[in-house]
Amino acid sequence: MTIVPQPPTASPTPAAPGPRWEPRLYAGTLATTSHVRSDLRADLARLAGIGSDLVETVVLCASEMFANAVAHSRSGEDEGRVIRTLAVPAASRAGAALRLSVIDDGARGSRPRIPRQRTPQEWQDAERGRGLLLVDHLATAWGTRRVVDFPFCEGLGTVVWAEFALDASAMSGDAR
Repeated sequence: MTIVPQPPTASPTPAAPGPRWEPRLYAGTLATTSHVRSDLRADLARLAGIGSDLVETVVLCASEMFANAVAHSRSGEDEGRVIRTLAVPAASRAGAALRLSVIDDGARGSRPRIPRQRTPQEWQDAERGRGLLLVDHLATAWGTRRVVDFPFCEGLGTVVWAEFALDASAMSGDAR
């Protein structure tokens, strides 16, 4: 396994009216991950027509994105926090999508990214570094952006977003 995709340059689907959930704020600890998963399952249950496979895929990606926020940002420090948002923006040419975002408290050192190319032995020996690779393979699209896109606000936080294709039947749900 030596081929690793580069981070995407695509932008998320533009925001527009559609089912949205209230943002959820979590403590920046790995122990909170189970709450993130259970809240996400409860929120997705309110979206009619979404299959259990897609729910589990979104939950897995959210877990990885949350863990990265805790490990690589000030969210993992004392009193750190992570925000999770969920929305179904207006359908684009590619169809309807569920957008998951995880927002951290800002840079602490390293920024999460897909790991460099590794040899098969390096992949086998690695204990970390597969989270965003999973997101890359499971999401329709994903990316990162600054919370505020001004040069003097660079350390204020990062949004990691991922989108997942939805069937038309899932669009009939009411998430509010």
